[in-house]
Amino acid sequence: MTASTRRRLLWWALAIAIIAGGLTPTILKQLVQATPQHWQVDLSVYRQAGVSNLRGRAVYDYLAPPQSLPFTYPPFASILAIPLAIVPFKVAGWCWFFVQAAADVAIAGYAVRPLLRRAGPRAPLVLAVAAVASFYLLPVNDGLRFGQVDAFLLLACLLDLHRPPWIARLPQGVLIGVSTAIKLTPGMFIVQLLVTRRWRAAAWAIGAAAGTTGLGALLLPSASFAFWGGALEDTSRLGPNDGTSNQSLRGMLLRVGPGGLWGTAIWAVLVVVVLIVGLGLARAAYARRDTIAEVALVGLVTVLVSPVSWIHHFDWVVLIIGVLLGAGRSRRRVMLAALVYVGYLLDLPWWGQWRLVATGQSFPQQSNGNPWGVLMNNGFGLLALVCLVIFALRTWKSPTTLPEKSLPTPE
Repeated sequence: MTASTRRRLLWWALAIAIIAGGLTPTILKQLVQATPQHWQVDLSVYRQAGVSNLRGRAVYDYLAPPQSLPFTYPPFASILAIPLAIVPFKVAGWCWFFVQAAADVAIAGYAVRPLLRRAGPRAPLVLAVAAVASFYLLPVNDGLRFGQVDAFLLLACLLDLHRPPWIARLPQGVLIGVSTAIKLTPGMFIVQLLVTRRWRAAAWAIGAAAGTTGLGALLLPSASFAFWGGALEDTSRLGPNDGTSNQSLRGMLLRVGPGGLWGTAIWAVLVVVVLIVGLGLARAAYARRDTIAEVALVGLVTVLVSPVSWIHHFDWVVLIIGVLLGAGRSRRRVMLAALVYVGYLLDLPWWGQWRLVATGQSFPQQSNGNPWGVLMNNGFGLLALVCLVIFALRTWKSPTTLPEKSLPTPE
């Protein structure tokens, strides 16, 4: 074994030790010390959907313990949950936690690629520090806490657009399509493929989504009818849409008003503006071959325009912070990345709710008398809008270095 190989192994061993040490407090809090009422509650919903398929139980009628939550994903996702139903819940929970943590490490690695290149042989150490830092962001930590699927879907969309060599044989768009059949929100990436005229990739994505959805309909006709015929439109199944955890544009408007027709009209206008600006910025990122920024922006648009975006859906912020940070050579970019990191590290939305409740404000209309409470209560959604503005200013000041004609020829 050469000296350089030994040094590389040493750096990797140190990196693994840092990741393990950084993850240990979360393991203790979320897996060891958590009460049954709060232990991997979303994973329980997925697993019970698989159990429903095995037992012939109505997938969308059953409320999974311990919090009596309904299954809200398409039928194809419930088919993929069947393996979870075969093993004991505790085994599934521990395995899911660690596989999700591994996905979070991979996401953090892609987010800080410029830093990794700059670090040279010390890249494993930088990866470890970035991964541990990402574990403590509230959206990522909530994903680990609840046993969520978002990290896997984020990584799938990222790999599909970034195209690492080991995945190059899989047609571009397939992972996005399958992800859309599991959870509808990755469908925004199909829109992005169409906006950037990647026709072949878009066709593969649509075909994969349609094919897997069709498989779900073939194997689970009753469940498919229940989902596409009613459960999909019933957003109340997701929980209180005006609750603090819903940080989408719609969630913020439900809390601060106005309500009724005016509220719906304002929401529709904001959705259109965010779609135009966000996807326009993502197209500019594609034009300059900045895949990580493209994925980050599409994810940012998705959580803002979706009717319901819980706090754990904001794990796209890991990529946003990485893009803002870049190679860490610009003090201004480092400061922006640090501010966004701190914003999503803190429990701002819940601090805002506690402040509003303490001062007698009522939900959902809470817009008067406590502006700081309102701002904090909607902090993650507002910070996402601020990030969109930052990206817009950066793109305006530093337009794409590649002319329009240098874009790949549409397929």
